[in-house]
Amino acid sequence: MPRDSENLDRRDIHLLVVDDDDRIRDLLKRYLAQSGFRVSCAADAQIARDKMEGLTFDMIILDVMMPGEDGVTLTRSLREHNDIPVILLTAKGEVSDRIEGLKAGADDYLAKPFEPEELVLRIEAIFKRTGAAGLSSKINFGPYEYDIERQTLLKNGEKVRLTTGEEALLTLLARRAGGTVSRYALSEKIAAKSERAVDVQMTRLRRKIEDNPAEPDYLITVRGQGYRLLGDAV
Repeated sequence: MPRDSENLDRRDIHLLVVDDDDRIRDLLKRYLAQSGFRVSCAADAQIARDKMEGLTFDMIILDVMMPGEDGVTLTRSLREHNDIPVILLTAKGEVSDRIEGLKAGADDYLAKPFEPEELVLRIEAIFKRTGAAGLSSKINFGPYEYDIERQTLLKNGEKVRLTTGEEALLTLLARRAGGTVSRYALSEKIAAKSERAVDVQMTRLRRKIEDNPAEPDYLITVRGQGYRLLGDAV
């Protein structure tokens, strides 16, 4: 079971704030960073897409009314291939607007103006409900249990020896268990010189974990994007 929200380690959670209003975007970045989260920002949907190509995020805080692609459209597009939690922010507080956002795949909907503290509480509530990043230090998959904090892998209670690179790779995948992590983000994590080095490291890791590395059950390739670990929070 996931931990209670008071034990959530905010330092493990990377938020992407997307809002075309410079003042609101900067305010949220300062407050969320002071609250202990890692925070990146984007001024529009395209910049957000570009950042998501190169970095891994645990949640998107997304304004609805933006020039170009709006927040609801971006959410609907993301849901075609990505299960990252999304909180929509909007000055439109009508019930029909909230329903539209939730139908698009948003996890929550917050009407402006709002207190930043309320946003933090909603962020934590989503992670508590979903068992997402930062709520559990252990991930189970098949006969394996991986302790993210200790970076130790057990198979049926017996320790599996991992290299430092394999530990780093598995840690990032475990933090986003069920979600896709880009090759770029993985290469940054293991300080690789190229994304090809990630593929080589993944092949070695699969040989230690998978019964059939050519047809993996847990370390899944997401074509054109990266890799995904299929597991459950403990």
